[in-house]
Amino acid sequence: MRSMRNNLKFWCLSLVLALPFGMTAQKDAPILLNNPSFEDLPKMGETPTGWYNCGKAGETPPDVQPGGWTVAKPANHGQTYLGLVVRDNETWEGVGQRLSRPLESGQCYEFSLDLCRAELYLSVSRVTGEDVNYAVPARVRIWGGMGYCDSRELLAETSIITNTRWLTFNFRFNPKGNYTYLMIEAYYKTPILFPTNGNILVDNASAIKPIACNPEKMPDAKKPAVVAKAPPKVSPTAPKVTTAPKVDTPARKTEIKPAIATKMERKVMKTGKIYRLERLYFDANKYDIKSECEPELFSLYDFLINNPDVVIEVGGHTNNAMWPNEGFAEELSTNRAKAVANWLVSKGVANDRVQYKGYGWKYPIQPNTTPEGKKKNQRVEVKILTMNG
Repeated sequence: MRSMRNNLKFWCLSLVLALPFGMTAQKDAPILLNNPSFEDLPKMGETPTGWYNCGKAGETPPDVQPGGWTVAKPANHGQTYLGLVVRDNETWEGVGQRLSRPLESGQCYEFSLDLCRAELYLSVSRVTGEDVNYAVPARVRIWGGMGYCDSRELLAETSIITNTRWLTFNFRFNPKGNYTYLMIEAYYKTPILFPTNGNILVDNASAIKPIACNPEKMPDAKKPAVVAKAPPKVSPTAPKVTTAPKVDTPARKTEIKPAIATKMERKVMKTGKIYRLERLYFDANKYDIKSECEPELFSLYDFLINNPDVVIEVGGHTNNAMWPNEGFAEELSTNRAKAVANWLVSKGVANDRVQYKGYGWKYPIQPNTTPEGKKKNQRVEVKILTMNG
């Protein structure tokens, strides 16, 4: 009997000790979505499995594309994706679902969607009754709520989706409340509400990943990125003039002229052009941003602030020094690209304008047979994804 009592005490104590660890592990685990790739049979006016229609009553629900309304773009992940429209009668479409675990107030999260716009999305105008092309660019809004389609708190909002090829949009948000439901909706171009007929294609929603909070790095979904005016030109012999800025700008070191500053000229820029961050480097197997490399990043920051229509991809590359561990090379290059993207967002660049991707050692620019070649292959590049004009 004494042995049984001792065993019972042991198991009870083990359970009590294990509870905090189990709760911590659950809190750090990603929140999984049901059918995140919007897979289903292509169908018009019916939401994909696992998603609830959040459009206005009396209007048709979203579509499972491709195949309807002349939409032919292949899926970016799997076989199908979600098609959302905004209409000229002040209605728009959205979908929602219950989360596998609630979003918690004060916890920060990371989330991504693949988004683009179809050039052809033919349907009927609700105002005129005529066939029209729903091709006007719109934006995506992400809401947290306590029930299906509850728009309790705006968690994130994109800029206008003008790209007609798939791009991954990364979001970071810090809910002010606890929410058990998530809603994704299309919405008009703002701040001036002018109802139009437009579309957004949505694919490959990620899990919602808890991340460490840093108040300076969390963008406010309800506020647009601050656009600073270009500083006045000063002749080389003129004395340095200090003026009070109208907006808060990050402190910086300017002793070194960043190499990228002489390259990113708007007049010769075009979509797909790639620029190397010449004076950005990392310690071996690390991805922390070094303070001496910040002048290069501030140069990129200035360009993005003064060209708010430009969307970029930060690409990380490594040499083959860690061969044959290709997985580690891809992870390291991704973390370095992500570190640059996070740095830009922390300074005020809208997070949907900065995508990132790690390429590992797949695309060397020099042979990996010399120390100099390996040094050049271990790099971070900036690619122009979209721009107006």
